[in-house]
Amino acid sequence: MSSTETQQKDRPGSRPPGRQKGERDRAPHDTGMRRREERAAYLFVLPFLIVFVAMLVVPLAYSGYLSFFRQRLIGATSFVGLENYVRAVQDQTFLDGVMRMVQFLLIQVPIMLTLSLVFALILDSGRLRLQRFVRLSIFVPYAVPGVIAALMWGYLYGRDFGPFAQVARALDMAPPQFLSHEVMLYSIMNIVTWSFVGYNMIIIFAALRAIPTELYEAARVDGAGEVRVAWSIKIPAVRPALLLTTIFSVIGTFQLFNEPNILRSIAPNVIGVGYTPNLYAYNLAFIGREINYAAAIAFLLGTVIMAVSYVVQLSALRKERRS
Repeated sequence: MSSTETQQKDRPGSRPPGRQKGERDRAPHDTGMRRREERAAYLFVLPFLIVFVAMLVVPLAYSGYLSFFRQRLIGATSFVGLENYVRAVQDQTFLDGVMRMVQFLLIQVPIMLTLSLVFALILDSGRLRLQRFVRLSIFVPYAVPGVIAALMWGYLYGRDFGPFAQVARALDMAPPQFLSHEVMLYSIMNIVTWSFVGYNMIIIFAALRAIPTELYEAARVDGAGEVRVAWSIKIPAVRPALLLTTIFSVIGTFQLFNEPNILRSIAPNVIGVGYTPNLYAYNLAFIGREINYAAAIAFLLGTVIMAVSYVVQLSALRKERRS
């Protein structure tokens, strides 16, 4: 290096070769711009955070606080520690409700998600006429509020006034026992499946539309038919969507409330106060006035939901790693 280049390099305010004028001010400018963007992002997220904290975190913390106390007839409210939780794990009504929901989960969820996957694959094939009408028809039941759906199906299930019962009597047959002890759980499964097949189908269908069409074309060039393409390409590609819908279904199963609560007015001898854990907590809090014990039931129910969701997610990740 010549002495002239060395002097230029050491001279205060000199620029390295190839550096453009104004480049030395770019880093502070970019940092300021990034900070302004971050502040704007936090401002956009702030309304959600406020609602999330006010409507979920605070009530959850207060419910946890209540679960450690007990309202006594004499002596007002007293701290009992884990007594409510010990009582809950020994409460046969609560345990029966949890096991009933486990049975619901093992039967209803696979049927519902299978139907959703099949409908999504049929719509994605592009060979169905009136595709938009069919897609909307499958999704419309989800737009019906859960209470309205339960009332509607309660009318259809009715032994004295339901259309199925009327048709059976017209044919001199015994009316179907949709609201009996043996069939009630399956009748509720039918309502939930009817309501949520379209919702899960939309999630899976959106995942299918994101798959590159080049994969389909390459498979068809190799001689693969539609069934083979669906089994080898489409279904493996939508595993994240299937996992998401499964977790949503697990949460919804253990939070089942509207359907048994509505049908209870039609068949009170079949659906008791603890038919589902959520219904049991509701009856404890608002009918039995055992708010503290109901809070403990709710927390235990949340723990069960988190545990089952974690097991489902962990098993799905293990299968994905093996494949």
